[in-house]
Amino acid sequence: MNDGDCTHIFELLSEYLDGELEPANCEQLESHLRGCPECIEFVQSLRRSRELCHQFGNCRPPAAPAPEAMASLRRAYEKMLARKRDPEANASRA
Repeated sequence: MNDGDCTHIFELLSEYLDGELEPANCEQLESHLRGCPECIEFVQSLRRSRELCHQFGNCRPPAAPAPEAMASLRRAYEKMLARKRDPEANASRA
């Protein structure tokens, strides 16, 4: 096997994984895979990547926080900023 074989295999992988590769090319690809550990590893990685992409595609973004929660966070943030602006006032409260 040479790098040219692997390059040709890489060109066919999408069609192969999608089940759209012609049978003759499929046999050629599978024959190459039986003797090329690097390509086997690449195909396994590509399959896993596709699985993760499909799983990610089914995810829904989280719902927006409730307005009350956002207001509470904003108040806490503003208090933190006020403490940072006036550290002496905070020291006298302690």
